[in-house]
Amino acid sequence: MLRLTWVQPEDLIGHELRQAAQDGRDAAAIEARWTAAGGHLAPPRAGASATPPNAELKLLATELLAELAAMTPPPTAVDEPTDLEAIKAACPAWPTARTPSAAYGTKALHAAWLGRAAGCLLGKPVEKLPLKGIRALARATGNWPLRGWFTEVGLDRETAAAYPWNRRSAPTSLAENIDGMPEDDDLNYPLLALLLLRRHGAGFTTEDVAKLWLDELPAGRTFTAERVAYRNLLDGLEPPATAVHRNPFREWIGAQIRADVFGWTNPGDPGRAAEQAHRDAVLTHTANGVYGEMFTAAVIAAAASGTTDVHGALRAGLAVVPPRSRYAKAIDLGIRLAAEHSDFDRVADELHAVYADHHWVHVLPNAALLAAALTHADGDFGASVCRAVEGGWDTDSNGATAGSIAGLLAGDPDALGEAWTAPLKNRLATTVGGFDGIGFDELARLTLEART
Repeated sequence: MLRLTWVQPEDLIGHELRQAAQDGRDAAAIEARWTAAGGHLAPPRAGASATPPNAELKLLATELLAELAAMTPPPTAVDEPTDLEAIKAACPAWPTARTPSAAYGTKALHAAWLGRAAGCLLGKPVEKLPLKGIRALARATGNWPLRGWFTEVGLDRETAAAYPWNRRSAPTSLAENIDGMPEDDDLNYPLLALLLLRRHGAGFTTEDVAKLWLDELPAGRTFTAERVAYRNLLDGLEPPATAVHRNPFREWIGAQIRADVFGWTNPGDPGRAAEQAHRDAVLTHTANGVYGEMFTAAVIAAAASGTTDVHGALRAGLAVVPPRSRYAKAIDLGIRLAAEHSDFDRVADELHAVYADHHWVHVLPNAALLAAALTHADGDFGASVCRAVEGGWDTDSNGATAGSIAGLLAGDPDALGEAWTAPLKNRLATTVGGFDGIGFDELARLTLEART
């Protein structure tokens, strides 16, 4: 039986009910009708429930999704706008452009691409695992605190049975089997952004993004909000409706992982990077989901200036996020906890306590963890990716973004360390047209050409 993930109404309803609770809408009556009819709440980790419901229950899910969509906007909407001009009006310190260092060029971009790949690859075998599982696997092989690739060598049977590796990723992402960078959506989206700038330039529109996806991105390589938006495009909806129609994932992490190229190609100009990221993000996301991409693009643009450290880059990122939003509070929390505790386990434990009610792919816990990891590592590449992954949740995405930022700040591929870069073999696998097998050095050259 084909059970397509992330689009079934009977699963979307549970996620939308949780979204309503988190943004302040009272959906208790709708939830009661759903559960009384035999409906389940959202699957905690999988993209779809194991078995389909009967036709009557599926129809009810569709009806209730429409009722949820028709509810009064949440109270958080005042402090969390999606419109770009409203976002800028809420940001009193919107950044101005700075002249980037003359040293910024292919070496720094090469390090950033490698860093993104290495961080992603580090997190792949433990994606979806709970925090205690990640710790158990690493401890069982003498790799805690995390300082290198995960491995099955020396892993006892009991731990392996209790916490199975990610079944799709483990064959290509453990220390003993890495052979180049396997395909991952955390690398596919930067490739698409690079194609976008090469075809349409810096003035691209959200519609250009949508057309590019339909031309170049296989639907099966999309997940959560991106898959819903893709489905909406095929149903004839246009942006920004694609981001909201039956899309309970609109404040998840998907847009945040698409930011890097907009930062890399706007060195020293976080505001411009954030504006481009916004045009990309609103295809699939709203509010905090959009801020994730804007924040990350601005952090990277600031880091690319060559005139700041990781802490200054994080401050530049906050300047493009409405300060009263939950996203800004998540970043502030991550930075504060990292400054308070020398033991990163304590940081991760406190974050998991705060965000216990959030899905592991929601943007808020992952943003808090990303900020904490980068702050705690203080610019060290290996520590940045390891902290981002050992904190759990969306491990490959957080590792990728932390690696991109820390790699860029390192400024040279050699500064990352051969242990992180050699297994990548300067080779990236992808289904994005024209890029399969490409080297990271070539991607750096193409990215520098895309600067406008």
